[in-house]
Parts: sequence; C-alpha cells; structure tokens
Amino acid sequence: MAQRITINDSPVTTRRTVRTAIAALMGLAILTGLPGCQIGALIGGMAESYKRESTHSIPAQYTGLTGKSFAVIVVADRSIDATYPGVVQLLSTKITERLHEFGAAKGFITSADMMAFIYNNPRWSVRPRIDLAKELGVDRLVVVELQEYRLHDPGNQYLWDGAAIGTIGVIESDSPTPENYVFEKLVTVKFPDKQGTGPLEYSQNLMMAALDKRFTDRATWLFYTHEEPYYPDY
Repeated sequence: MAQRITINDSPVTTRRTVRTAIAALMGLAILTGLPGCQIGALIGGMAESYKRESTHSIPAQYTGLTGKSFAVIVVADRSIDATYPGVVQLLSTKITERLHEFGAAKGFITSADMMAFIYNNPRWSVRPRIDLAKELGVDRLVVVELQEYRLHDPGNQYLWDGAAIGTIGVIESDSPTPENYVFEKLVTVKFPDKQGTGPLEYSQNLMMAALDKRFTDRATWLFYTHEEPYYPDY
C-alpha cells in the first residue's frame, strides 16, 4: 500500500498546512507589491512541491467484498510456472492477505487452503468459475489471470526489463449471471523504472520482489480506498 506522508501526522493536516502557507505567501506577496504573474508562479510552485511530496485518496473501483466471503485463485500459463516456480503461490498469498486486511470481507479462504484445493482437483481449470465458487462456499471468487510475467525482454537477456500483466476478475455467486465477471480490470506493472540496468544494479530476487509488490498493490487497490502519490512510479 502506498505510504502516507508523515509530516504533521496526516495528509489532512498537511493539506491544511499547505493552504495556510499559500494564504500567508499571498499576503506577503501583496504587501511587497509582487506582480500577479509572480504571485501565481510562487503559489503554483508550492502546490507542485506539495504534490510531489504527498499522497491523495483513491476510491475503490469494486466494493463488493464488503460483508462477503471470498477466495483468490491465480491462473498462469505453464511457461510462467516453469520459468518462475513459486510466483503463482506467492501472488496468491500476498493478494489474499491484503484483501483480508483491507477488503472489509466477513471471511476468506487462505492461500494455503486454496493451493491444496487446486492440488486435489487437477481438472479445476476447465470447470466454470461459478462452480468453483460454490464448491469453495464463498460469495466472491477473485480470479487473477496472469498473462505475462518476465524479468527480461525476450530479445535481451543481459538487461532487466521486468513486467507483470494480468486480468483481475470477480465472480459473484449471487449474481443474476454468476458465470460472468461482474468486475474485470487489466493490471500492468513494470520494473525497473530506468532503462539500461542489469544484474550489477539489481539482483534477480530484488527484481521479482519489486514486480510482485507492484502487481499486488495494483491488483488489490482496486478493492479498497487507499492513498497513492500524485505522481506514482507504477
């Protein structure tokens, strides 16, 4: 989750402080006879500086977990599983724990139990998603379809060019059309932010940790109101 600014304890207090500072600056500028264009430039610069140092609240895009039970299932191509073993289970754990903490649900299935269910039901992937939700006994099934997960560009194995791309969909067991997603969103994250970096700058473990965090953030932020920087890195 994006970190709140800590100056003056809260973003609300910080916004108040900035407004007070801007008002004081305007009064000083008027007293000193600064031209209007210069006053505007000063205020604009202060507001821009504030944005770069603080966060703002972003509402949830889907609120249907509130008061409901849920499970998270992560689906990935076999090539992803083979190249990056463990990434599916890791994302399943992180996304489940985050939604449990912030999604206001009444209950959930742990990622360990979910992985056990998948292991014991080898044909789960060809079954309708609503059947899985009913067998699991949950109101909401959050389906993460991981379409791409890579650390390099396919044509360059010497420089990092990480990307994680996936679709986040929700099945509601009590929906009039439970076989269809009631909510669906494509999530794309990349790392590193600067091109031309390789193993000397970042290890493979750091690359995967950064991608996993960014994907988890973007996937789960869809479900609850959260704080984000005005100019996010991802």
